Amino acid sequence: MRRTLFLAAVAALMLAPAVQAQSQAGNQNPAQGQAAASRADAPGVQSPVNDGLFAAAAGVGGLTELSISELGVQKATDPELKRFSQQMIEDHTRMNEELKTLAAQKGFGLPTTLDHRAAFCTQSLAGLSGAEFDKCYAKAQCVVHMDAVSTFEAEAKRGQDPDVRALAAKALPRIKEHLKMIKPIAQRYEKEQPDSAGSATERPAQ
Repeated sequence: MRRTLFLAAVAALMLAPAVQAQSQAGNQNPAQGQAAASRADAPGVQSPVNDGLFAAAAGVGGLTELSISELGVQKATDPELKRFSQQMIEDHTRMNEELKTLAAQKGFGLPTTLDHRAAFCTQSLAGLSGAEFDKCYAKAQCVVHMDAVSTFEAEAKRGQDPDVRALAAKALPRIKEHLKMIKPIAQRYEKEQPDSAGSATERPAQ
């Protein structure tokens, strides 16, 4: 039951940045949006992304990352996950501050609290402990970073504002490195998953 609840929370978490970003759409300059739409109509041209929406999505993603990483520092029993969590707090605190500074210069609104979906995921993780927490936490970190790579990649390639695009391009290699670090840990826990009877799957006799 707790695992089902957690999987629902992770699914919700994947939607959180996009939903939060939509609430920030009103901050985008209408003229800029119209110009982007006309450029998108040109054949063979990739549609540009909205810088204000990127900032909002990256902002809520950064808050989510800090929230679950703090749980990782507190609750993870795997030393590798604890080290990873501390590094995430350091790296994402710095990236969040850089985003906040640039957003203020550009007049973009950023979220200051977790949205309901991200809060639900954090609460679901907080209710776990031991090996179950480690496994679900590793999976959540993997999901958050996969989403962040997609978000920052889109802005780095198709952002309209050169400063915002540069910020995304600067952060992207570090986020990819984070994903590269957490992915094998999450895969290791998946391979160690017990069967439905609650015990490790038995190997056939040799």
